[in-house]
Amino acid sequence: MRIVVVNNFFPPRPGGSSHLSESLAIEYAREGNEVLVLTAGYKNTPAKEERDGLTIIRIPSWRLPKNPLSANFDIAFTISPRVKKRVFSVLDSFKPDIIHQHGQFFDLTWISGWWARKHSVPTVLSIHTRLYSPKAINNTIFKVADAILVKPLMRLHKPRLVVMDELMDKYIDKRYSGAHRAKSYIPVGIDPNALRGGNAQKGFERMGLSPDVPIILSIGHVIPQRSRVALMEALPQILQHYPDLKVVIVGGLHDKKFLHKAEALGVTHAVLTLGAQPKSEIPDYLAASKMEIHELEGQGFGTASLEALAAGVPVVACVHTHNFVEVILEDRKHLFITPFVNGSQVKADPKKLADTVIEVLRLSDEAHLALSRASQKLIEENFTIHNVSKQHLEAFHQDLSS
Repeated sequence: MRIVVVNNFFPPRPGGSSHLSESLAIEYAREGNEVLVLTAGYKNTPAKEERDGLTIIRIPSWRLPKNPLSANFDIAFTISPRVKKRVFSVLDSFKPDIIHQHGQFFDLTWISGWWARKHSVPTVLSIHTRLYSPKAINNTIFKVADAILVKPLMRLHKPRLVVMDELMDKYIDKRYSGAHRAKSYIPVGIDPNALRGGNAQKGFERMGLSPDVPIILSIGHVIPQRSRVALMEALPQILQHYPDLKVVIVGGLHDKKFLHKAEALGVTHAVLTLGAQPKSEIPDYLAASKMEIHELEGQGFGTASLEALAAGVPVVACVHTHNFVEVILEDRKHLFITPFVNGSQVKADPKKLADTVIEVLRLSDEAHLALSRASQKLIEENFTIHNVSKQHLEAFHQDLSS
């Protein structure tokens, strides 16, 4: 099969969809397929690169100015007077059997979809991000963008949509009804070894903390959808039982409401922000930690959480057990699910979160081992990039045979 993988984000550009699209592309190539990657240029990366069985073509891009709508992320677009001709030329030459697109609001998705419609080539679109914001005005802008831009362009080539979780499924039904031909429920895939094998002593040294300090690690960029505010609100109660405890946040600070909340509650001494760190160092931080917490806004369960489970570290999250639709997360078996405030406020209840954290801190060695084994088994059976890539390839064959 000749497969084109399309994503404006691709390594070395960081990001969850970037690394997932690369991992899937490499797996496709390992299975004997010919794989071309079409992506946006990034810094000094070459315009064409051959590696890992892939041919990578980078289209010159420009960077969207950082702004609150994009949570101040670095987003690249390729739109220019020449880009259509360039993309069409690349696709004409490669003659793909199928195009796997990542990201519904990227211009390379729109242009490759245009080419696919013209040449009757099936497209499969993985939607990684919901255009959603807790702020009403931003959310209104996103709804309008979905209605007048994304949905009409999607309708041109009617892709099969890869649905990664329950929230995305509901979002697709609400925003993109009638603009796709089918849905495949395939969870995000990870390398289960990505965060394993850390050295706890190195982790403590990097944090500048003593090994007897209990650590809650919080991985990932701080954005409104993952604000850490509830964790700050839970801290006073936790510190009553564990006064030396530290919350260590590893990731960019794109939303600082949690810091203002920590100051107001008088718990800033228990919060350590390290900023973004090399992924190679994250296993050491995890090995030094009692648990990992960052999914507290009811916005799903992402790659970092799955990688922490694969490493055998207890994860506390505010998530539905059926988050992945066809894979069930079992509370107190795979992870610790902390309750929502109520049915209308789907975010963590701070008091109950504090109770959950204290419960994890009091786990016996035997209970900790049982949790680690169960969580690692969950990952090996359902979320490895190898298994997930096979599900994608099955969807591709289904499209080609229909």
